[in-house]
Amino acid sequence: MTFAVLSRRGLIKASLLLAASTALSTTRLMAQEKTRLVVAADSEPKNLNPAIVASNGVFFLSSKVIEPLAEASFDGENGLAPRLALSWEGADDGLSITFKLREGVTWHDGQPFTSADVAFSALEVWKPLQNLGRSVFAHLEAVDTPDEHTAVFKFSKPTPIQLIRNALPAVTAVLPKHVFAGTDLKAAPTVDKLIGTGPFKFTEYKPGEYYLLSKNDAYWEKGEPKVDEIVFRVLPDRAGAGAALEAEEVHLAAFSAVPLADLDRISKVPGIKVISKGYEALTYQLVVEINHRRKELADLKVRQAIAHAIDRDFVVKTIFLGYAATATGPVPKNAPEFYTADVPTYEFSVDKANALLDEAGYKRGDDGTRFQLKLLPAPYFNETRQFGDYLRQALAAVGIDAVIVNNDAAGHQKAVYTDHTFDLAVAPPVFRGDPAISTTILVRSGTPDGVPFSNQGGYANAELDALIDKAAETVDTAARTELYKEFQKQVAADLPLINVAEWGFITVARDSVENVASNPRWAVSNWADVALKS
Repeated sequence: MTFAVLSRRGLIKASLLLAASTALSTTRLMAQEKTRLVVAADSEPKNLNPAIVASNGVFFLSSKVIEPLAEASFDGENGLAPRLALSWEGADDGLSITFKLREGVTWHDGQPFTSADVAFSALEVWKPLQNLGRSVFAHLEAVDTPDEHTAVFKFSKPTPIQLIRNALPAVTAVLPKHVFAGTDLKAAPTVDKLIGTGPFKFTEYKPGEYYLLSKNDAYWEKGEPKVDEIVFRVLPDRAGAGAALEAEEVHLAAFSAVPLADLDRISKVPGIKVISKGYEALTYQLVVEINHRRKELADLKVRQAIAHAIDRDFVVKTIFLGYAATATGPVPKNAPEFYTADVPTYEFSVDKANALLDEAGYKRGDDGTRFQLKLLPAPYFNETRQFGDYLRQALAAVGIDAVIVNNDAAGHQKAVYTDHTFDLAVAPPVFRGDPAISTTILVRSGTPDGVPFSNQGGYANAELDALIDKAAETVDTAARTELYKEFQKQVAADLPLINVAEWGFITVARDSVENVASNPRWAVSNWADVALKS
């Protein structure tokens, strides 16, 4: 069936509180001749430009409009499927990579897509501005365009093709040069400038209510997209998202918009399916960040004690209700290209934790407390907040008094990553397919203040820094992979931070939605093949 706008019944049942005077006219919403996919969205990114802000909140919507050079794939070579690039080949010396680009592609305004757009995006956007591209393309010095469908990236230092290849889905959203050249790229783009080559065009937006995407009739892949419109309904209340699905008012909710505690019940509702696939390349990691400026935490025995005090199995079963896995280090298990289990591990043992703290010289006082720490749980997910409560109790069992300080997202980022006014913090960094992408930055020293999800705890290890730098310039894939296995061993041994668990997300959808979870980054891919059964 084709879903209409939220009905009065659905409004009541889902507690959605949407204004009746929506700017998207009733006539258009009720138009039965269009196939409309209605999606629950729990946030509204300030900047919708994925070439500048490489984050899942931005990709979730904008990946349908603006495309990368390649996308993740379950069965493609090296786990990739071509998008705007058909092939990529690195030179033996690591100083250049040649991209052959897709022909016959046009921007949403009708202009042709060419290598000039790729060169502009790489040099003017990804390298100087993008949160992840700054490191991935740190040594990019030029992009040659010998013809309209060839782009040759030139690097000043050897740059591994393995790194660039793994980074393509997340960091290479291509922008039209003729639209963005000479503009303030840091400013949030207006709707009329959110122009891409993707299967959908950005059509309309009403703050607090919806985003509307419309079919790109000139899309390069014939027969796609398979729906005429996508409406992203802004539903920040996760309980509301679940109720809206049951009321048949939305088709799907991704990124665990339906609370984990509701999944067992809602999976039994006729017409609803719960899907855990489609997030394999978007692994979130539950991490305890440590401020090494604090004397007690600069002591390895104290860090080891904290690691032993955490019952990872309990965390997975109780906080994540089984929708997660225990972690052994900074690379998740579902990254087999790099993962190794051959690292020091810390089984749950209150006795070992207490013994280590005693050895470190931190005896219990008369009240049973050894020392007090300030604990800041990240506010982004229920699970990070719940783990903060659990960690406070786990530390109390070994004589550490953890005082929880809760902040909103902006306050938390400022406290941890700019002001460093924390002792421990709970963070959910994302592993994006390669340790050099948003993973090594968590432990490497020298990151400027104010960079989120980076080493702001003052940890410095020259040997680990040297290993990270060597891996960043090692062109041989096998040798580079071995370096990252050594990286995992060193991190697990010295504990600059503590990896606790790793998890993906859950999609809940009506069974009328076809081709859900068709790739490992499905929620943030283009959805060109998503269809609705009539």
